[in-house]
This record gives sequence, C-alpha cells and structure tokens, in this order.
Amino acid sequence: MDIISGAQYSLVYNAFSFTFATMAATTLFLWFGRSQVGPAYRTALTISGLVCAIAAYHYFRIFQSWGEAYAMKDGVLVATDIAFNDAYRYVDWLLTVPLLLIELILVMRLTQAETTSKCIRLGFAAALMIVLGYPGEVADDNVTRAIWGTLSTIPFLYIVWVLFKGLGESIERQPENVRKLVKDARLITFASWGFYPIVYMIPFTGLAGGTVETAVQVGYTIADVVAKAGVGILIYVIAVRKSSVEYPELVKQ
Repeated sequence: MDIISGAQYSLVYNAFSFTFATMAATTLFLWFGRSQVGPAYRTALTISGLVCAIAAYHYFRIFQSWGEAYAMKDGVLVATDIAFNDAYRYVDWLLTVPLLLIELILVMRLTQAETTSKCIRLGFAAALMIVLGYPGEVADDNVTRAIWGTLSTIPFLYIVWVLFKGLGESIERQPENVRKLVKDARLITFASWGFYPIVYMIPFTGLAGGTVETAVQVGYTIADVVAKAGVGILIYVIAVRKSSVEYPELVKQ
C-alpha cells in the first residue's frame, strides 16, 4: 500500500463520497423521469438509471474500503492491514460499460435487427476491454501493465470505430431536434472513455507512489461521473425531445 499524505487521503475520500451521492441522485432522477418519455424510450432510461445505481453501490463499497485501508496513528496517516480493494471498480465497469453503449443505442430507436446486432457486438467488445485491462491494473510492474493495456486498447478502438462509423448513418436519420444531442452523447462517451487510458498510464510518469495512487483514483472518478451521470442526463434529454414529437399526448398532460 502506497503511503499518502493526509491531504491526498481527504481528496480521494471526498471524491468517492461526492461520486456516490451523484450516482444515487442521478439514479432516482432517471427512474422517476420515465413518466416524462414515451414507452419506446423507457427501457433506455431504466438502463441508464441502472448504470448509475450499480455505480452508486460500488462507489459506496470503494468509499468504505478506502476508509478501512488507512488510519491515523500518533497524528500520522498510516496504512492498515486491510488493503484497498480496487477490484470493486473493475466489477462495476464490467457491468456498466456494456450498458452505457446499450442505452445510447436504445435511445436512437433503430430497427430491431440493428439494435440487437449492435448491442451484442458493442456489449461484448466493452466487456472484453475491461477484462483485458484488469491484469495490468493490478500488476506490480509497468511492463505487464503496458502489455495488458495495449491488448485492452484493441476492443476500445473497435468500439470507437462503431460509434463514429457504424452509427454515423443512423444518427443522421434521427429527428433534427435531437441529432446534435445524440452526437454530443457519442462524443462525450468517447472523450470520457478516452480519459481512462490516460489515467491507466499515470504509473509510467515516475511520480511518487502516493501521488500516483491519488491521481489514478481521482482521475477514474471524474471519468465515471461524466460517462455515467453526465451521459445519463443527456440520454434523458434526448428521450424527452423525441417523445415530444412521437408522443404529443405527453406534452398535453
């Protein structure tokens, strides 16, 4: 366990606490917001809320684990015998990352065949990306980290290709009042996901162990808030706007 300062400990502690609250609040907002959209988009909001609910649970466990991993002794912050369990984060990603792609596809309301095909292919690629990245995350040496990180990049590049090439024509068929929002959701998904590999490579910077640990935990946390809560709100806005056109009776209520 890396030795960190009291300020670094508090920064990570508060980041975990903030993210848990954000994910929990976004979950409630999205699930209660289902009544504001048409039936065709309620599954997308349900899944989007589920993503945040899963993240909220795991951030609560991460928050607890962080608190158990360090303690004050004679006024000095020291590591305890309980190691910080970073596996919670990867279990969370294994569940939520495929769902993030599925919610984006569902809100586009493609044909059933196209929806099924893209959900299966992108969901599998997302899960593979997470599985391949984990051995590198827990490795003690940077060579192993680099090897598994490179392997994890392969399905990531495939996902990027599908988002910008495979979904390009489908996005152009979206109603004009949501086309830009769908593009924004796609772009934010790509940008936030592109931030994870940057954080993954922080141990290569040669910074002190405590600084690296702090930067990694805060970096991943920021990316999670944007990719899950931020994109979830965008999915809600897209669903509301499309529903106002396709289900005018909702507007009259």
